[in-house]
Amino acid sequence: MQEITQATKELIAKYSSWKASLRPKEGVSTIHVDEVASKVAALYEQIRTVVDWQEEHLMRRSAVIRKLKMRLADLDLKSSNEFSVGQEIAEPLIFELIRGGHFPNDTIGEIKIQEVQKIINKYIFILKNSPENENGKAGLQFFNWLIEILACEIEECLAPAIRETALIDYMFSAMKERIKVSERIFALNILKKEDTDLQIYIAIQQALFKFDKPITSYNLIKYKYPVWKNADKETIIKISENIFKIWNKIEKDLAQPILKKFYTVCEKYDTPYLLIGDILSTENLQEITKELSMPEKLEALIRTNYKTRLSTLKARLKRAAIYSTISIFVTKILSLLALEVIVAKLFLKGDLNYILLLFDILIPTVLMFILVATIKPPSEKNLTIVVMETMKIIFKKEKQDVYEIKAPKNRGSFTKFIVSFFYLTGTFISFGLVFWIFYSFKFPITSIIINILFIALILFAGMAIRTRSRELSVEDENEGFLSFISDILLLPIAGLGRWMSKKWKKYNAFAAFFNALIDMPFSVFIEFIEKWRYFIKEKKEDIR
Repeated sequence: MQEITQATKELIAKYSSWKASLRPKEGVSTIHVDEVASKVAALYEQIRTVVDWQEEHLMRRSAVIRKLKMRLADLDLKSSNEFSVGQEIAEPLIFELIRGGHFPNDTIGEIKIQEVQKIINKYIFILKNSPENENGKAGLQFFNWLIEILACEIEECLAPAIRETALIDYMFSAMKERIKVSERIFALNILKKEDTDLQIYIAIQQALFKFDKPITSYNLIKYKYPVWKNADKETIIKISENIFKIWNKIEKDLAQPILKKFYTVCEKYDTPYLLIGDILSTENLQEITKELSMPEKLEALIRTNYKTRLSTLKARLKRAAIYSTISIFVTKILSLLALEVIVAKLFLKGDLNYILLLFDILIPTVLMFILVATIKPPSEKNLTIVVMETMKIIFKKEKQDVYEIKAPKNRGSFTKFIVSFFYLTGTFISFGLVFWIFYSFKFPITSIIINILFIALILFAGMAIRTRSRELSVEDENEGFLSFISDILLLPIAGLGRWMSKKWKKYNAFAAFFNALIDMPFSVFIEFIEKWRYFIKEKKEDIR
């Protein structure tokens, strides 16, 4: 038997608390929604998944943000600056989220309605009383950011992330000791010494659970301001006065160029921590705790959970490929109807070639299939490395591994020119090759342009999924000459797709159509179904 670290013992205690929190509490009234209304609402949310697809763990918060914006759209920011909003938002919001299948029925206590309303009141007070709001400088970006942070706190209130937070803290305590930053980075003023832990904390969240910008920002606020969640009135007033500065500082922290180096290290070594979390998530925690100190049994646990996680990862990648393809496929058809068909009829004065249109739709879809189908699973050697790294974390060791963050190499003007020249050359070749292929098959110019844009989107989505497929890889990836050439040709197109993807999220007309014309009427319709069902039940009870 070997002695496990104190940090691991503390992690076990936190997981024990998490398991206790999952047990149903006696004498607590829970929120119940009608099953029929819930099925209809859940179907609509599945359709929304196709319209504005995001990764699975982000869909629930995306729904919270969407419904908050819908209910706060007509908020008067110049009205009373008291803590009360003047209307109850929490109850209908929680009911909608449960109906949509984002939270299980009969599990959320009714007391949560008051807690969520208090949270909403706090954020609206902050928004109304910020100096930027009073002088008209609080723009749409700031409003959206605050709503996103509000959604994160609401989600945490309804479903506390005890397990995830415990694992982040566990990895954070280890990485603070293992990551060493080169003194040259501080000398060049690339990073301040006091911000090192902050960058490690951000990188761990992004690597371990693939947290996006809103949830990372929310966790940074809690990290910097521990009183944020339970702030009293005076503290909230002070926060309101400085909220714009807080926002700008967090944006700068997340935009640090050196962050990607911290992320690379954390992403490479996150697998052992994920597996430790999986091991501790099993039913019999006491028995598992005993086995952790036995190397042979621990190795068996690591191998079993690794294979389970690998299987789950494959399923997630498959769903991601399907949903992202369908999402782009739907927008592709709309673009064909709105652009290719109409433009061809009005300006090109030519007859539509429906065979070309069919290929027009199928090519991006087939491209996504190829990108996903050619993903290779991690090798057996990777599993051996994972076992060794996991044991290094759990068992006490006299000497710890060190991961050094080095300053980027200085490139002279001539070297920068040569590198930029080759990148631009690769860009022209890759876009020119795609253009030439479609032009050779007599595609109209409008169709060629749209196809290039959608191939860029598909390529970006496919490469993102391929990157995610290396989630469990700890071994260094060996890239050959063909991989080097493909990077030169494909990265420029994927870069266009990345840029378009960001713009698409901002200006998703199809999603805006759903929000403006369908979301609110549909919510009213679902509430009507539920009330009608309760009315019918009452009438049935009268018949005796």
